Amino acid sequence: MTAPVFPPLLTGVATVDEPLAVAVAMASEGCDAGTLVYNLGGNDLRAAFVFAPEVPLAQAMAMLPACGIGFQNALGAVAPPEVGVHLEWDGTIRLNGAVCGRLTPRASGSDPAMVPDWLVMGLHLQLWPTSDDPGQTPDQTALYAEGCADVEPVHLLESWARHTLVWINRWDDDGVKPLHNELQGLMHGLGDGDFIGLDQDFGQLHRSGETTTLIPLTTLLGHA
Repeated sequence: MTAPVFPPLLTGVATVDEPLAVAVAMASEGCDAGTLVYNLGGNDLRAAFVFAPEVPLAQAMAMLPACGIGFQNALGAVAPPEVGVHLEWDGTIRLNGAVCGRLTPRASGSDPAMVPDWLVMGLHLQLWPTSDDPGQTPDQTALYAEGCADVEPVHLLESWARHTLVWINRWDDDGVKPLHNELQGLMHGLGDGDFIGLDQDFGQLHRSGETTTLIPLTTLLGHA
């Protein structure tokens, strides 16, 4: 397999280990923003993007939807048109309605009002089914089980990097509105039950009777 080619602003780092853990360790040691650690071995695609935010963590968490929309755009560019890609608020990635992967955020701290030293977004995508009987896990799927047999992981990774940079630049230039507008049409579960929308920092808004509550994106940082 050939090594991926990334835009000039990014530095690719191949690893045989878990990229998210490697990227967190590298970020903690002061690696450059734009480091993209990846592992294309095995039955899945794993990668992690290192950021050096210049805004408080609450606003910097916009990198989660930016990476998610970037992935949707990337897969949409190389997958058959009938493949539907949707995102859950917590970073879960769904293909044709079933869970296929997720984005996982990590940061140097958890205070929403503080500018973190670093922020990492990990990507995990299941390429091959984990079971020979997919009927046993109807809510779980894999890329190659959804009509995407011709999608090369290296090309998908390159495309994710490019499309994510586009959305980060739009966020940097135009604020959160373009991300909000794009995410509305891709979000799985929005409008179901008491999940009524997102606040300006992509926090989850819930309504119960007359009461509206907010779950900030920063609450995801402690999740495994």
